[in-house]
Amino acid sequence: MNIKAIAKEVLEFLIYLIIMVAAVIALRHFVVESFRVDGHSMDYTLQHDERLFMWKLAKIERFDVVVIKAPSDPSKRYIKRVIGVPGDTIEVRDDKLYLNGVATDEPYLAEKVKEYQAANPNGNFTQNFTLAQVAGASTVPEGKYFVLGDNRQNSLDGRSFGFIDANTVEGEADVSYWPLNRLGFLQKYKLNDAGQIVNR
Repeated sequence: MNIKAIAKEVLEFLIYLIIMVAAVIALRHFVVESFRVDGHSMDYTLQHDERLFMWKLAKIERFDVVVIKAPSDPSKRYIKRVIGVPGDTIEVRDDKLYLNGVATDEPYLAEKVKEYQAANPNGNFTQNFTLAQVAGASTVPEGKYFVLGDNRQNSLDGRSFGFIDANTVEGEADVSYWPLNRLGFLQKYKLNDAGQIVNR
């Protein structure tokens, strides 16, 4: 094999390599990205140090678990659950979520609520609030979401920083891949016709 042929093969290999690297970078930047949970604000839906893939092209819906830019520091990221989408009214009263005026159970809180109530039989897992009290408006505005952590006793969320801009959502957490005993898709929820939260 002559030098010209070798040079051609090397050049072709380099071109393929550049294309592959560019495709991986584009995939990570625009489509899917790994994320590590830091903290306990989503216990027990997610756990500290759990690794997830987030889908960046997802259409965000109510009850999705999302990765957002931290309102106080966009260089940091939080993972929370979308509770309110534009037009929603939200209130928590006597440990019950009222979504658009309808009282509804929150199945994604069940395990943590049970643990909390065993230790605090007379306490509320989620303290009473209205959107107006914590976010300054009675309904979620267009282009905004209202998010909460599933561990309501240990979460910096919409009760502290109000609404988030839709464009600060980096993606929807879809798949847990580490630790291996957590491998799988995250459970998704929706409102049924009676206004109750059920599995999607």
